[in-house]
Amino acid sequence: MRAWLAGVVASVLMVPLTAHPASAAPDARTCAKANLLFCEDFQAMPVGGASSLRWGIDTKHGTLTVEHDGRRGQKVLRVHTEGNGRAFLKVDDFAAPGNSFYGRVRLRAAAFPTAPDWAHYTLVEATGDGPEVVRPLGGQYAPPPHGGAAYWGVGADGGPTGDWTNWRTTAPSVAGTWTCVEWRMDAADNRISLWFDGVAKPELTVSTREHGGNPVDFVFPRFDTIKLGWQLYQANPTPAGYDVWMDDIALSSRRVGC
Repeated sequence: MRAWLAGVVASVLMVPLTAHPASAAPDARTCAKANLLFCEDFQAMPVGGASSLRWGIDTKHGTLTVEHDGRRGQKVLRVHTEGNGRAFLKVDDFAAPGNSFYGRVRLRAAAFPTAPDWAHYTLVEATGDGPEVVRPLGGQYAPPPHGGAAYWGVGADGGPTGDWTNWRTTAPSVAGTWTCVEWRMDAADNRISLWFDGVAKPELTVSTREHGGNPVDFVFPRFDTIKLGWQLYQANPTPAGYDVWMDDIALSSRRVGC
């Protein structure tokens, strides 16, 4: 009898761990945490077209809407674009102590590009008073024999280092599943670090002299704008439209975690 009860208790205790993986479980306490520079979990927003007094919108051939996510039962931001359009939630007047900060977002993409070759996409972008457009989260479709799939990568554009994306085949962009992505921007040596579902991906790290094979020094601007959403840069991509769902966005002077 005791053995049977122990088995029942153990099985009951194990169910939540299986049903709610860390990457999918919402953190209702996120926006109540201290040391947050910005936070949005969409729970207080009405369903429909997304708008807020705390953040702006940057779209072209794209839309932002708030909707219920059926599997998680929470409100989330749906980012939709057509072709090489863009749709971003934009955090203006952003300032981080020492120009360094952490970010966290939960996201799920319906699909990633499979054409044209080297199709390039961005999900997080940081800009400021310098020429560099810094992209701590994006990626690229690498055609055969370079992998034949889409891979996550860190990138930049617009400054002396030019346009580059530091993607790796060890970090595939997987569609159809929720992922918790964290990143760190460290101005000490212009270093960007990434974690997926709490696991570090050191091969994606870039810094002053480690970035996309470009010999020119990579330097952060003084950040004042952070954008989260989707942009694809090549015309006539496959698929022709893109949907990304985002939730639990947080920017902080300390790591927020998943």
